Amino acid sequence: MLSLNDITIRMGGRAIINGASATLPARGCVGLVGRNGAGKSTLMKALAGVIDVDGGRIDKPRAARLGWLKQDAPAGSASAFDTVLAADTERAALLAEEEAGAPPDRLADLHERLIAIDAYTAPARAARILKGLGFDEAIWRMRVALASLLFTGPDILLLDEPSNHLDLESALWLEDFLLSYPGLIVLISHERDLLNRVAGYILHLEAGKVTLYAGNYDGFEKQRAERLAQLEAARTAQAAQRAKLQDYIARNSARASTAKQAQSRAKALARMQPVAEAATDPTMKFDFPSPQPLRPPLITLDHAQVGYDGHPVLSDLDIRLDPDDRLALVGRNGNGKTTLARLLIGQLPAMTGGRNATGKLKVGYFTQYQVEELDRDATPLQHMTRAMKGATPAAVRAQLGRFGFSGPAAEQKIGTMSGGERARLALALVTRDAPHLIVLDEPTNHLDIDARQALVQALAGYEGAVVVVSHDRHLIEATADRLVLVDGGRAAPFDGSIDDYETLVLAKPSEPAPAPAAKAPRLDPKEARRQAAARREAAQPLRKAMQTAEAKLARLTAARDALDGKLAEPGADITALMQERGQMDLGIAAAEEEWIAASEAYDAAVAAP
Repeated sequence: MLSLNDITIRMGGRAIINGASATLPARGCVGLVGRNGAGKSTLMKALAGVIDVDGGRIDKPRAARLGWLKQDAPAGSASAFDTVLAADTERAALLAEEEAGAPPDRLADLHERLIAIDAYTAPARAARILKGLGFDEAIWRMRVALASLLFTGPDILLLDEPSNHLDLESALWLEDFLLSYPGLIVLISHERDLLNRVAGYILHLEAGKVTLYAGNYDGFEKQRAERLAQLEAARTAQAAQRAKLQDYIARNSARASTAKQAQSRAKALARMQPVAEAATDPTMKFDFPSPQPLRPPLITLDHAQVGYDGHPVLSDLDIRLDPDDRLALVGRNGNGKTTLARLLIGQLPAMTGGRNATGKLKVGYFTQYQVEELDRDATPLQHMTRAMKGATPAAVRAQLGRFGFSGPAAEQKIGTMSGGERARLALALVTRDAPHLIVLDEPTNHLDIDARQALVQALAGYEGAVVVVSHDRHLIEATADRLVLVDGGRAAPFDGSIDDYETLVLAKPSEPAPAPAAKAPRLDPKEARRQAAARREAAQPLRKAMQTAEAKLARLTAARDALDGKLAEPGADITALMQERGQMDLGIAAAEEEWIAASEAYDAAVAAP
């Protein structure tokens, strides 16, 4: 069992965690969630004993072994870059001989041979190949660190965004592993599917406080929504009560006959603790500019082959992209998803075969490298002004505003921004020209769950084509109309959903994966959107009935809260008011059932057949 007892943690004089308390279970998985910047990693460091709390205490079993996976890549002497260079054994042997001090007559031969095999350009070639294959040194180190940590099997396992460094296939394996883990897991993650499958509890960090919810992430969202609705109803009732008291005080303070009652009301008003307002983030915004229409196809690959330095990575590629296509590339890291993406947008040439693209095509290409390469001393306004040469200041600020960088937010230093804010800025930069095609290579790594949902909604409203490479199943499921499996040097359509692909990945090698269930022919995306709009139009009476029921429930709840205020007034007729409250409770229960029935009827009417 792990307990937080009224703990406070300060950073730079500011309380990041302020009087937080919670008791975690002895085993199972607890998902630690909260907005970017809320203090999740800080709390994790305190749980790991890396930093001390400024107040309160953290209790854990004395003999419990604890393991911690940090967000940052660990240091080490091993290097994937060095491993690639070492593969050229002749180069390594010649360089070693040169460094050892070969005799002059041998030295000339050494230099001649080193030049012949391009030995001195090898580091640049190795770096180019690793980058092209989507291989990242930090990710490689993180995988080793995660494997080592899981191998030791600590009693308390602290994981800070472990799936950020995994491809979809590895993330699925990790889920299965964590489901059977015998100890306590505290998991920071922005992966909705991971938290839904693995977590039995959600520890929500907000405004320096923590609240423990039983259930997975979807359950947490539902419970929190109910809690926020109750909070808003309480705020509304309190505001009405405060207004009533203030009005009474204003009208009766000057009259001697009612001055004492007015003073009593003033004291009650002073004692009234304000109900906290629900935290919101007005900058949680994505809005991709829609492009000018182009005739299909945007891009075609015809028996194309692509690779590096004459060595093919993918061959026999036949792909067509149309203006309304939504495509997800799936497959293990290192199989060539990033290489295929770079071929599609024209960053890499086809070694053989053909790549044809319409001449007016504009492409927005997002990668994690762009997030890391932002000038930390500049501001979003300076970055966007450089990128949009010749644009008016109003146009520059309009593009920034589409992604939540309005007013002072546009002029903050990038070095002070969170990873999610920098990712949002990178997305704003790559879409500044209203591209016809957006290619997103792991766009969600730095985004919290709310920001990921905002990205999904923005892509739903975007009128261009989308190609996404991601290990976030929720993003793929909500965004992609079709999947392309990149595997074994080929890229071919995958005839199935993301769930079918998960079944394929998790199937044991000795057991063939079940074939995807037969599916109805896929509708044209435009026709699908037209039918969805028609269903929504036909369901308008049901929607109105749902809204009416919701408004009725809100009125009854507010009336009950007002009645509760009357119960606290001096001289109140408690018996009569309690009888009235009982009748209100019955009315509220009936209104809740009416609202639920109306909501279910509307959802069923607008759902896809």
